[in-house]
Amino acid sequence: MVADSIEREIVIAAPRERVWEILTQAEFLGAWFGSGTPAEIDLRPGGRLVFDHGVHGILPARIERVERPEVFSYRWPQGAAGEEPAEGNATLVEFTLTPELGGTRLRMVESGFAALTALPAEAARARHEQNSAGWDRKLPELARQAEKLAA
Repeated sequence: MVADSIEREIVIAAPRERVWEILTQAEFLGAWFGSGTPAEIDLRPGGRLVFDHGVHGILPARIERVERPEVFSYRWPQGAAGEEPAEGNATLVEFTLTPELGGTRLRMVESGFAALTALPAEAARARHEQNSAGWDRKLPELARQAEKLAA
């Protein structure tokens, strides 16, 4: 059985508005998840978010929620590069930002791995493991960027 979700929290020593700005900024997203080329982002529910993931190809995503400065979520495919997110091939990534004494608590939940019916179970398990390790690296990068710019 494939675990369905990945959950992480990090406290960032920067105001919530600053964390939000970084998290939804095309330049940061492109460097954070891609080749460095700014991501394409249409910051509204139903809008597209496109990462150029370098050698791994183009990764299109669909924005689900935009509730500034509290919630930002998108659905991205876990199969082949270039696939559009759809039922059975995508997970939902949701960031929730709450004020914390002296900064912001960022909670990230990526869910839907158990429903990846377009992938073999072993591939879904591998994506869960890869993404889990990825978030362990990526969230501290986000914190460093927000804290650097907040100082």
